[in-house]
Amino acid sequence: MLKRISLFAALAIFAVACNQSAEKDASASTETSESSKAEFFGAKITEENAVPVDSVVSMLKNSNQDIASVKVTGEIDAVCKNKGCWMTIANGVGEPLRITFKDYGFFVPKDCAGKTAVFEGRAYHDTVTVAMLKEYAKDDGKSKEEIEKITDPEISLGFEATGVIIK
Repeated sequence: MLKRISLFAALAIFAVACNQSAEKDASASTETSESSKAEFFGAKITEENAVPVDSVVSMLKNSNQDIASVKVTGEIDAVCKNKGCWMTIANGVGEPLRITFKDYGFFVPKDCAGKTAVFEGRAYHDTVTVAMLKEYAKDDGKSKEEIEKITDPEISLGFEATGVIIK
């Protein structure tokens, strides 16, 4: 009798475990199908009211004022090949806009160049140090000779994102 109870209990546990596993697989596939449309990084943001990157770059170039909070969209030009700790967004107004992530709290996939991004955060004027320029060049896979040629800081525009959507 004890064998039958043990066998029944084992079968019941197995059936419940299989059912929970099937439910988890179904929810995982739903998340995957939704994330194939868009992936979210950092703070969860929406695409609503995002302005083209060219507009933000023009506003920054024509003013000495930083923009405390703005949502921007554009095509990803390049990504840090080391960790995905920065990306640049192409624009028609000048140099690509470099996006970093607040407190390095999140990274983006290293293979997302060419995709569209929506990102929210702070746009600002920046003086990039020689050490940081060399780090960016290293992350971008530049040769040692190219890195050693960097000797002057660079005045540029920057963006610190709190959240990113990649489509």
